Amino acid sequence: MQTTLYVHFPFCVRKCLYCDFNSRAGSEIPQAAYIDALVREMELRRDTLPEGTSASTLYLGGGTPSLLEPALVERIINAASRIFSLEPAAEITIEANPGTVNRERLADYRSAGVNRLSLGIQSFSEDMLARLGRVHTVHDGLSSFAAARTAGFANIGIDLIHSLPGQTLEMWRAELDRAVDLRPEHISAYGLTIEAGTPFHAMERSGELALPEEETAAEMFENTSEQLGEAGFEHYEISNFSLPGFRSRHNQVYWQRGDYLGFGAGAHSFLSFPPFGSRWKNPDTPESYMQSIAYDVVPGEELSILTEQEAMSESLFLGLRMMEGVDGNSFRLEFGRPLEEVYPEEIRALLSEGLLEWQKGHLRLTCRGFILANQVFIRFV
Repeated sequence: MQTTLYVHFPFCVRKCLYCDFNSRAGSEIPQAAYIDALVREMELRRDTLPEGTSASTLYLGGGTPSLLEPALVERIINAASRIFSLEPAAEITIEANPGTVNRERLADYRSAGVNRLSLGIQSFSEDMLARLGRVHTVHDGLSSFAAARTAGFANIGIDLIHSLPGQTLEMWRAELDRAVDLRPEHISAYGLTIEAGTPFHAMERSGELALPEEETAAEMFENTSEQLGEAGFEHYEISNFSLPGFRSRHNQVYWQRGDYLGFGAGAHSFLSFPPFGSRWKNPDTPESYMQSIAYDVVPGEELSILTEQEAMSESLFLGLRMMEGVDGNSFRLEFGRPLEEVYPEEIRALLSEGLLEWQKGHLRLTCRGFILANQVFIRFV
């Protein structure tokens, strides 16, 4: 069995105003103690899996995992290699926030085995960074990127957010120009979503948040694909673009319903058995998570054993995120029925509305479908 590994570090310097991830500002828990629990969880989980299980990618996310000391990152990588036979050519990613790294720390991450960096730049505008509640400046972002190159990183992704309060299409085009000038290998360009329970949600309800109109947000999305495409970036998933050969191997596993194991507080996991898959998550708070590990109990809650219908639904709304869409032959091989038989009315309607199309045996979103993707996905839920 081959899987991928995700490690969650839930601590950050300050919680951003839009963030609904499982993270908290600061911690009284020593980093080493948290990593002790992570490694022990890996050992406990490995004992529940088939013999011969190996891992092809390792992703350190958060929170802000770039707050971790390099020696502890090396310990995680070594544990993954020992416990899960992490492949020699594995993609090993760490998320980093500008202002938390310098050339020396990044070089130490490279020496530890990290070969891919995901840099949370989010914006090249001081005003937008302040509105988002980010702790870094534009200079921090540019300096962190340059330091990563100097440290030897040849695979760098940057994150950007569009449809921000007060942002215009012209401002977003300027953001993309600056991103292209840096020439990262990967760009994730997300539209801002207002999540319940965040400060942005409260601000929106009180009328303090002046968001762009839906039409402007759609133009930003369309422009992103056009502008980055002209610069040589492949649009391979709704919000993700890469130079040839630099797609995120780890994230593609999620969209293709591949196996992944999550470690740490709040981490999610998915295995493609029994027959249609199972999902679970770890306790959200580091305290509850570590207490479980202290008793040698494999953490996990909200276990869901998927039905065939749920698995087919997931195949559609996850697979359609990819530019290639859903392979009709692969769907038939997995479930024993063609797509058109399982979802006849939904597919017929979406084809007639110009939101889906068939291309070389793949059911995929049209350009308009990408803009209205959520309206497409909900038809298959």
